[in-house]
Formats: sequence, C-alpha cells, structure tokens
Amino acid sequence: MAHPMLHAWPVTARDALPQALWTAAEIAAATGGTASHDFAASGVEMDSRDVKPGDIFVALKGEAMDGHKFIASAFEKGAVAAIVDRPVDVPHVLVKDTTQALHDLAHAARDRAVEAVRIGITGSVGKTGVKEAIFACLDRASRGAGHRSVRSYNNHVGVPLSLARMPARTKFGVFEMGMNHQGEIAPLSAHARPHVALITTIAPAHIENLGSLEAIADEKSQIFTGLVPGGVAIIPADSEWADRMIGHAKACGAKVVTFGRASNADVRLLDAIPAAGGGSLVTADLGDIRVCYTIAEPGEHWIANSLGVIAAVRAAGGDLASAGLALAEMGGLKGRGARHTLTVADGTALLIDESYNANPASMRATLKALRQTDATRRIAVLGSMKELGDFSDAFHRQLAEPLAEAGVSYAILVGEEMRALAEELGKETGGALGKGLAFTHCQNPAEAIAALGQFGLARGDAVLVKGSNSVGLGKLVSHFTEDARDAG
Repeated sequence: MAHPMLHAWPVTARDALPQALWTAAEIAAATGGTASHDFAASGVEMDSRDVKPGDIFVALKGEAMDGHKFIASAFEKGAVAAIVDRPVDVPHVLVKDTTQALHDLAHAARDRAVEAVRIGITGSVGKTGVKEAIFACLDRASRGAGHRSVRSYNNHVGVPLSLARMPARTKFGVFEMGMNHQGEIAPLSAHARPHVALITTIAPAHIENLGSLEAIADEKSQIFTGLVPGGVAIIPADSEWADRMIGHAKACGAKVVTFGRASNADVRLLDAIPAAGGGSLVTADLGDIRVCYTIAEPGEHWIANSLGVIAAVRAAGGDLASAGLALAEMGGLKGRGARHTLTVADGTALLIDESYNANPASMRATLKALRQTDATRRIAVLGSMKELGDFSDAFHRQLAEPLAEAGVSYAILVGEEMRALAEELGKETGGALGKGLAFTHCQNPAEAIAALGQFGLARGDAVLVKGSNSVGLGKLVSHFTEDARDAG
C-alpha cells in the first residue's frame, strides 16, 4: 500500500518555482526516462535525510541499500518528484537505471552550462579547503554565478550529484575529486571534463591501498585525463613527484602551470610574513606580474594552498583582485580549521577544529600552525590516522617530534593506532622531545572528552583537535563548543 501522504502530494509547476533547476521534461530528455507528471525541481538529492522542499530525489541502489525504500521519507521532507527504476505512486521519472540516470543528468548539466569554466581539484591534503577558496574567489567576481561541490562530495556519486546540481547560468564550477583506490580519479574527471585541473599535494593518504607515493602521484595525475582540449594542469612545484605529474599532464596534452617556492615555479612565492589575526601577507611572482594578498587562514600550508588557488583563478580567467579580497575574508570550515572561542572560568580559550580528516602531512602542517598560534598553553587532541596499512605505526611514531616542536603541553591521543605514538612519547628520548610534554592515551572520543574536561581549560589555552573522521572527534568538538554556547 502506498504511503497516504503520497497520493495527495501536489504537482509543482515551473511558474510556481521560478528558480527551477530541472523540469520534468528536461530530466526525461536527459535520462531517456518517462515523466509521470509535469513538475519543476529546484534541487537534486540522493539522501532522503537531506532532502529540501523542491528537490527531486534520486533513488539510487547500492550493495546494501535501495533508495526506493526512502521515497516516502523524501516526500515528507518536501521532494517534488523522484527518479526511479520502477513505477511508484508519486510524481516521478521512470528510468532503466537510477545511477546511470544521475550520470546522464550530470552530463546534461555540464553541457548546458555553456559559459561555465570547470575546475577540478584533487590531492592528498587540502582538497576541500582549496575548493572552497577557489569557489569564494570566483563566485565573488562572478556575482554569485559560481557553483561547487558541497561538503566533501568527491566520489563516484558525489561528483555526478554536484554536476547535476549546477545551474545553466553558472560561470564557474569547482569540483573536488577524491579516491581511496587506484582507478577512481579518471572516471570522476571524465564526468566533470574540467578546463583546469589542480593537484594540491602528494602525501601518504590512502597509502594502504596504493602502496607507494609514486602510485599516489600517478593516480592523482589521472585528473588530467578528463581535461578538455587545451586545458590547464596546475601542479605543486615543490613536490618530490612534480616531474612525474608534469609528465602525465603533458601526455594528456595539457598546458602546465606550477606553483610553490621552487625557483622555476610559474606562480612563485617571493615572501610571506605574519598578518593580523594569525594569517599571512603573501607576495607572489606570476611571471608577468607580482601580486600581494592576505590569507585569513593560518599556517604555512595555507601559504602553499593560496599559490595554487591564485594559479587556478588565473587559469580560469578569474579576477585576481577579487581573489585577494576573498582569501582575506575566508574563515575555517567545520572540521577543517574552524576556530571556536570557548568560555572558560577566567576568560576564553581557543579550539581549532580539524576533526574531519588526518594524514601524516596534514598532521605535521596543523601542528606547525599550532606552534605559531599565540597561546598560554597548547593542547593537542589527536585521533588515529587511517588507511596507512603497514606504514601506520611508523607514521604515528613520527608525530612525536612535531608535537614537541609545536610546544604542546598536553596531548590526548585517541584510537588504537595512536598507541604507537603513545609508546614513542613514553620512551626516554632526552632532548628530542624536551621536557614537560604530558600525554594520555584514550580508546574513544568519550574518554577523550573526559580527559580534556579533567585537564581543565584555562584562559589563553589553544586546543587543536585533529584525526580521521571515523575516529569521531567531531563529538568532542560539539561537546565543548555547545558547552561554550550554553555558558554564553
């Protein structure tokens, strides 16, 4: 029996939804499907929990879940129609395969946005932050005609979904592409067909599955295979694997632009000095011109990121002056550098939320940024780094030195993989670690919350929270930031 709400669900006409993204006829034409009703949708969604009023819900089928089971839930949230592979008693477009239909819709969106310059981004570290920075730079200049992947929609479902959501009037589209295994980047790039493809950096993320940094560089370089003819490949000049990536790019017929500190970089760092608020004032040489801009984000890794951003903006035909303003105004993202002021007994403390992701390179970079943060005491809550395979213990142990160099007073290590670091810190290492670095090892976020609470935060403290998302340190961030709001 059909859900009782579904019989009475109203059909939405285009004139009732002037900002329609897709009409029933357009979806049917793009997918080769058959529309049951006339409707207009303002968005596309695949997760019934995230449906907003006006969305069309794509009932995807996976190995463990069938989206058709959640159609009723999607309509309760306000969906106007569904893309399905079987007849249902609600407005829908009937197709042979819903995953292929999503791909078809993505390609139709890509092809109809004829003025859109598409930028693809991959790399071991910094993809989401760089994506958001490029979007902010280009969206500002185009007065809201930019589009990008939301959150970390960077996989075999997220990239097509992000494309399917792209309005026809888009001037710039920015798409993040990630991978866990070999062979995953090329299909994503084939969906997006970028005009500009940027690799942020190469580091041992997912090395468990790929086996070596060379293999990671090779896989990331597959983003160049989807470039449109005459497309631009943007490559980190300071990477040990720069020549390898350049070779891949040239084999794809791409124009190569490099960025970094290297003397031969096309976008070359000339100078970077601390700026008010913890960011940096950067001067860069672009060959024919020099630019000076401020980055709001703290840390040396963001200096390198910003050079890649500037290179991408220029390659996409964006406005560099607007880009400089956007970089100066960017704030940290949730789980990726967001800064929270916590109310403590005698004043305020700082919590830096890096809880969404972690690998050896990003751990070192954020600990280095913590060292540069003005604080009375520095506390680090570090969660396990996942997908490191046989390299895991070594990479975790190697964090001992960066911890000490960051001037950390107290470290809370969370997760089984962090046991290796705890053992390293427990050794008699003399001057290498210095004195006064206390630590505790916890199995889960609940224990870490208790440990940080027992430690007691005081005025002027800075707390870094960083780990792989699966460790769940976002719960610790929520616990302390919600407490801070309650106290305020």
